[in-house]
Amino acid sequence: MAHTFQQKAFKPGGDAGAEPETESPQPDFIRVKDFNFFYDNTVQVLFDLNLDIPKQKVTAFIGPSGCGKSTLLRNINRMNDLIDGIRHEGDITIDGHSIYDPHLEVISLRKRIGMVFQKSNPFPKSIYENIVYSLRVAGRSKRSELDEVVERSLRGAALWDEVKDRLKESAFGLSGGQMQRLCIARAIANRPEILLMDEPCSALDPIATGKIEDLIHELKKEYTIVIVTHNMQQAARVSDRTAFFYLGKLIEYNGTEDVFMKPQNPQTEAYVSGRFG
Repeated sequence: MAHTFQQKAFKPGGDAGAEPETESPQPDFIRVKDFNFFYDNTVQVLFDLNLDIPKQKVTAFIGPSGCGKSTLLRNINRMNDLIDGIRHEGDITIDGHSIYDPHLEVISLRKRIGMVFQKSNPFPKSIYENIVYSLRVAGRSKRSELDEVVERSLRGAALWDEVKDRLKESAFGLSGGQMQRLCIARAIANRPEILLMDEPCSALDPIATGKIEDLIHELKKEYTIVIVTHNMQQAARVSDRTAFFYLGKLIEYNGTEDVFMKPQNPQTEAYVSGRFG
């Protein structure tokens, strides 16, 4: 019998009655263990990945194009399941629960994980309806509840003051930066515990990028954030931990300051100093 990924399983502190975490004040939330990933069943693109991602922190994935960082990101919410012929070995767990549990309902997993893509993709609807779309699909239609979610989500995305008088207007009337923040608001409408961001600023100008980066600093107070970025300066500005990937392998993973200022691996040093990539 299928079961849902209960929100309780994502709560900080684990199960009631469990022994308290003593190793670290920020216990690992997402754990990637001996993970390999294949396209067409045989083409391996991720190799023996092991990394632990702490809760309510920002973890950046960096590396040259084709290094596997977006592929790993899309495995965290099992978005790669939509591709024919994929295969994995190893496991990814969230708060100790395998996302590949055969009894897990994938839809319930994705409700707990918000996703923001490289290109803003608002629906061809009003600003209001973009935010409440997932709630309406779930059968929630009480106007007072929808209004509360819209305001909370837009405030969470630092967009409320800019659009509060335009909620019935088309989302396509927003600027590029505003549309991306709208997509963030839509992603957090269901109160996920995890927010995945795949190159969220690559199509934005510096001012809009700065607003998104400021927003990320605020959002990590409530969400565990994993961001893929080609912009090393952005990774240095917004993340607490940074993972450097090359040719599908995890080369180095550490605190962001250490990765950029005191890299342990020569490949990492060459990449962050701009000598390749």
